Amino acid sequence: MTRLAPDRATYLRTHAVMAALAMAAGMALLWLLGNPHVWTGAVGGLAAIALRGWYLMDEELGHVWELSATALDGPQGRHVPLDQIETLRAIGAAVQVVTRNGDKHLIKFQADPAATIARIEAAQRTKT
Repeated sequence: MTRLAPDRATYLRTHAVMAALAMAAGMALLWLLGNPHVWTGAVGGLAAIALRGWYLMDEELGHVWELSATALDGPQGRHVPLDQIETLRAIGAAVQVVTRNGDKHLIKFQADPAATIARIEAAQRTKT
């Protein structure tokens, strides 16, 4: 059994990028609206993402997936048999798992999404 746990450093790095984007977007919006206090967009964007990151950290870092010889088992009772996986793709720091019947799952905040995909594909090859 292989544990596919979220990486704390990746979580923090992802939120730093989101904060930078939110800060830029907030400032741009205020500038477009003609607000003379454009800098408050940066403060608001940073505060919003920092609060979100702090509030959700324990929950998100607790979402561990387990890869066995036959299936991928995730949080909240998610169960994906390996022979039902149609597509695996990296989306930023996450791995998207798409099943044959169209269900989609995200294995979030992986330090190396390509390595996670390789582990799942290796388990699929071993099974067949």
